[in-house]
Amino acid sequence: SAIVGALVALSIIALILSLVRVEDVTLPPTVKYGMVFDAGSSHTSLFVYEWDSNKENNTGVVSQTLSCDVQGQGISSYANNPPEAGNSLRECLDEALKAVPAEKQRDVPAYLGATAGMRLLREQNSSAAEQVLAEVAKTMQEYPVAFKGARILTGEEEGAYGWITINYLLDSFTKYSPKAHTWLHPEAANTFGALDLGGASTQITFMPEGSVMSQNEVSEFTLYGYSYNIYTHSYLCYGQNEMLKRLAKELIASFPSTRVHHPCYPKGYTETVSLSSFRGSPCTERSDPRLPRGDTNVTLEGSGSASGCLAALRELFNFSACGQSQDCTFDGVYQPPLRGQFIAFSAFYYNFKFLNLTEGQPLPVVREAIEELCARSWEDLSSSYPKENPKRLPKYCANANYILTLLLDAYKFNETSWNNILFQMKAGSADVGWTLGYMLNLTNMIPAEAPARVKGHRPSLWAAAVTFIILTLVLGLVALLL
Repeated sequence: SAIVGALVALSIIALILSLVRVEDVTLPPTVKYGMVFDAGSSHTSLFVYEWDSNKENNTGVVSQTLSCDVQGQGISSYANNPPEAGNSLRECLDEALKAVPAEKQRDVPAYLGATAGMRLLREQNSSAAEQVLAEVAKTMQEYPVAFKGARILTGEEEGAYGWITINYLLDSFTKYSPKAHTWLHPEAANTFGALDLGGASTQITFMPEGSVMSQNEVSEFTLYGYSYNIYTHSYLCYGQNEMLKRLAKELIASFPSTRVHHPCYPKGYTETVSLSSFRGSPCTERSDPRLPRGDTNVTLEGSGSASGCLAALRELFNFSACGQSQDCTFDGVYQPPLRGQFIAFSAFYYNFKFLNLTEGQPLPVVREAIEELCARSWEDLSSSYPKENPKRLPKYCANANYILTLLLDAYKFNETSWNNILFQMKAGSADVGWTLGYMLNLTNMIPAEAPARVKGHRPSLWAAAVTFIILTLVLGLVALLL
């Protein structure tokens, strides 16, 4: 009987061991890495991410290891010298390899996604765009990484991947509950919208009430076992750099002269532009009979008027194309009613950061701060901000008023819903943008199926436990017979 008792005790111990969950067993973490180049219209950045592969289908496990800004302008600026587009990436690629252990480098998926700058170049010169992409691909293939391709994203992809990034980082898709020991699915209404403003385009993406009426602006995703139909639209030529070019062209066309008042530039500031520069972009290349012929130089003289600036910026939008429709922004583009909170990042964030307006100030405070900025002279601004980029500093009044026009007049935020906009560039430890969502999607790190409600056990542990229990019972029966 003593032998039988001992064997039963061993059986109980074996049963307890069999119920130990995988995560309770101390195993060395298997870290994986991924890298994505964001090749924007004005600059290129590289992001390196890492995650524990044992948990890669859970949420909130990806962290940003490195961000590196490529020197120089965006890759679209190398249309006349494509090899330099590839060479420009080398410094950041070298930095990335320092952040990844040598034995893991060849398994690192590496992507390059180009956005509105390359979309414009493709419109203007498709062969030049192909050559630029070929050169950046050639450079990336020289490095010991698993290169997965260089391509131009559509505006809708850019918006959708930004939306995925934000909601992944903020646990909007699925969240682990320690109390319930299970994964919970937050209400779909609690997802965040995404507002992105770049140099050549701007995107708005959110999950509306009900279904999206226009199939042109719908993106469908199945993430963690739940379906999402989101509204997303990208406006090419409405990024802040292209907006400034279009604004300058409109002012010169409206008041043809060699010296033109610019209401968005500070008093005392002048800038000389060549009419030929407008032919360098599809956004401004269309001929205008009001413009002087030839390659004339025109001097823009700042007059520092916030109201005049707003009025001039509104002329860049075709609001009349919407007629009386409430589900319309401008240029006749459909948009359902806004819903929920929004994260405004990229140039939305950087322009308001300059004005210290990222902490959720009410709209009247924002308007007052912008008016005060526009009223300051160039001498005052340049002496007050000696470390600010002198090319960027005179543009803040125009950019800030453009953001107001875009958000209030175009996207239809109002005094109340303005408080639902959060201006920020980071969520957790990662930068907000489309790159993380792009990598998550292409590496299948967000599964279509929901995470298992109960963590599985290792098959080897189950097999050993079951075998041991059967052996114990057999020996017990033998002992009883003896």
